Amino acid sequence: MKRIYPYAAGLAAIVALLALPVGSASAGGHHASSAKPTVVLVHGAWADGSSWDGVVRDLQKQGYTVDVPPNPLRGLKSDSEYLSDYLTTVKGPIVLAGHSYGGSVITDAATGNKQVKALVYVDAFIPDKGESVNDLLTPKNPEEAGPSPEELFNFVPFPGAPKGDADLYLKPEVLPVAFANGLPASEAAVLAATQRPIAANALAEKSGAPAWKTIPSWDVIGTEDHIIPPPLQEFMAKRAGSHVTDVKSGHLSLITHPKVVAGVIATAAKQVH
Repeated sequence: MKRIYPYAAGLAAIVALLALPVGSASAGGHHASSAKPTVVLVHGAWADGSSWDGVVRDLQKQGYTVDVPPNPLRGLKSDSEYLSDYLTTVKGPIVLAGHSYGGSVITDAATGNKQVKALVYVDAFIPDKGESVNDLLTPKNPEEAGPSPEELFNFVPFPGAPKGDADLYLKPEVLPVAFANGLPASEAAVLAATQRPIAANALAEKSGAPAWKTIPSWDVIGTEDHIIPPPLQEFMAKRAGSHVTDVKSGHLSLITHPKVVAGVIATAAKQVH
């Protein structure tokens, strides 16, 4: 029997329906070189830096300097350029981790940066050159099509948006079961209320040359993820040659299993430094 991932399929459908054009924007990260690499954590869509709180606490206890710069969520090209510029302010070696859409961002931002010694993907997209989030999520079998975009998202206009573009908010009734499954209902409700939207064109923009072809990578895969189907995560990880750690979690293993995620990041840091 084929596994059906309705929310992933519905998420992919929105970009095609909008027929979006590809669009093209803080804290400083100035650190002295130390015995350990600096860990830079990048959040994904419908989240902010606080999603990494448990991971940050664990890594700081281990003596790591940790940065969690904001991901603008305006478009893959501009988000990657923002992160790339941020990384130039960090002194010494870097371990770069991305959650969900943040995986696409770190894949582009780290390319050609010799300071980035390891990539860590957490319930994340690991695109190859020319792939978008939409490309990766589009079901190959039409029978796997899920809910319509109108069932998944609230559409909110924003100033300067390309024609047909909009900010996407997951509906309050969708986020707990699709994005935050495995969390207590009260915590999922808070995440629904405080979510940061992503510009829809970000899901359609194509990735550039992937950093994982020249930088070693690790991957944490939530086996109960309802946003990025686990088989897709496994395919991307295998293609990238990533060291894989499975965890019984939904899409937010960085919240539900922060020690596991921090442990994988620390392992990566030790092996490359």
